Amino acid sequence: MTTITPAAALLDLGFTEIEALVFCELTRLGPSTGYRLAKAVGKAAANTYQALDALSQKGAVLVDEGESKVWRAVPAAELIAALQARFEHRSQTALSALQTLKAPEAEARLYALKTPDQVLARARAMIAAAREVILFDLFPQPFAALEPDLARAATQGVRVLGQIYEPRATTVAAVLQKTASSQLAAWPGLQVTIVADAREHLTALISRDGERCRHGAWSDSVYLACIQHSGLAAEVVLGAQGLGQPLPFDPTLFGSRPPGLDDLTGPVFAD
Repeated sequence: MTTITPAAALLDLGFTEIEALVFCELTRLGPSTGYRLAKAVGKAAANTYQALDALSQKGAVLVDEGESKVWRAVPAAELIAALQARFEHRSQTALSALQTLKAPEAEARLYALKTPDQVLARARAMIAAAREVILFDLFPQPFAALEPDLARAATQGVRVLGQIYEPRATTVAAVLQKTASSQLAAWPGLQVTIVADAREHLTALISRDGERCRHGAWSDSVYLACIQHSGLAAEVVLGAQGLGQPLPFDPTLFGSRPPGLDDLTGPVFAD
């Protein structure tokens, strides 16, 4: 876990530089007047009072409206709880507003994914949207992150099956890659592959420390998703046969007939 300073942590939460500086100094000083605080942080009094007003709006400070105003920083846990509640409220409001927008039809394009968080967020969205079949190929860390989402999809009737790289007690149907140890040692990162309903697919390589996305792509191309589904299914079937492991369903493209296959072979794609 990367260690950051208190002020830097507040910057990450949307505080301005002077707001972060004032809050941290007020926490160290205890209850203080704006004049005393301005001297402590080395800022103009007008700028300090402006920062205090902004912090008050954020619920980060309390003020004693006596003859001489005295400001006090709220405890860290209280501040974070207030920020979380505010963010949750704003997020739900934004979601309601954004859902009124109509998304265009699938464009069959290939989009780059730039960060591990973006990879996992896109993977979770794909898993949540899937209605019939999900295939996956996940190294241990990505599998641990996405296992609850995959398990939830399975309980909702989605056929879920994939390939993993270390023995693990899990309710998610998976085949242990026979050469997992050598692949984990040789592969230049953490592999993430998800194919949902053969309508969209994601492939990404996250750095071993989980901090960077070395390569990442997502596509809503039905054709590419069907090809990915077919190749991944063949690998899972071959691995299961080598282990003598029965599979919960036939994952092959024509055996599982995901919605994407019907899309691809339907009249829309006909010559």
